[in-house]
Amino acid sequence: MGLSRYIARRLLLIIPVFLAVTFMTFVISHVVVPNPVLAWGGEKSSPATIAAIAAQYHLNDPLPNQYYYYMTGLLTGNWGISPVTHLPVLSQIETYLPATIELSGAALILSVLFGIPIGVFSALWNGKKKDYSLRLLYLTGIASPPFLLALLLQLLFSYFFRILPSAGRLSPGLQPPTHITGMYTVDSLLTGNWVVLQNSLVHLILPATTLALFTFAIIARITRSSMMETLDKDFIRTAKSKGLPRRTVMFRHALRNALTSTVTVIGFAVQLLLSGTIVVESIFFWPGIGLYTTTSVLSLDFPSIMGITVVFTLVVVFTNLVTDVAYAFLDPRVRL
Repeated sequence: MGLSRYIARRLLLIIPVFLAVTFMTFVISHVVVPNPVLAWGGEKSSPATIAAIAAQYHLNDPLPNQYYYYMTGLLTGNWGISPVTHLPVLSQIETYLPATIELSGAALILSVLFGIPIGVFSALWNGKKKDYSLRLLYLTGIASPPFLLALLLQLLFSYFFRILPSAGRLSPGLQPPTHITGMYTVDSLLTGNWVVLQNSLVHLILPATTLALFTFAIIARITRSSMMETLDKDFIRTAKSKGLPRRTVMFRHALRNALTSTVTVIGFAVQLLLSGTIVVESIFFWPGIGLYTTTSVLSLDFPSIMGITVVFTLVVVFTNLVTDVAYAFLDPRVRL
């Protein structure tokens, strides 16, 4: 099977996954709270107001009909109107999503930059004191919950040393850069706004580090295990017996083959970062999808919850697709 056919087959598998996730989320959200009209309209709403809200969101119709109306609107670009903010859900997601992409992207870069080298050197120093120190470092990251790391970093760097801000994307008084992508670091870099670039990077340090500490540990652990397994292969012993330099054997032959497992776990790390943003963004008051999710759940904002679910589902399935394609590209046996 060629790579193009492999990609086409993976794309087709996205459709049932997407339908299943949206249907389960829709059913669960409407069964848990079957009549959220009072929460949306207020306890003092008149019967006419309650009836109008119920008719607008088809709450009096059977549940399959409600799901049909929702999916029809979703596929035509109408993601619904939030009954809490009275704004289109899609426009709110477009407002909050760039902040989450910026935060998750920074955390992923930190995870890869530190996780892969630490995993490689831990494998090369297997059984030595340096290996034990590195393993203690990333095992601590795995064992520490993100909310605890976030609070500890805030306490240490924002309140004791006062060298990093504890919340927000910019300091008070600074205006966001000209909107291009919605990511402050990227937009300020594109527009040459160096003051905002420096300030946005400083605000990004603590939340990105909090997210990265967990995912970096997973990447380092998998890289170490894969590297140690690869070092025991026959082709590595053959390369050594030919007299190739140690650096060539380790990094050109061993690391290249060990990275196939690391690529898979990087895709999994992206999904962990998305789930971690819900907690981290709430603690650091980072105005992204995570904070938007929290407020939507607390206010029973079902259209927004469904919109967030759709975004997360699309990110997860396409991340899996990219991961599978990268894995198939590195290892042709996968697509066969």
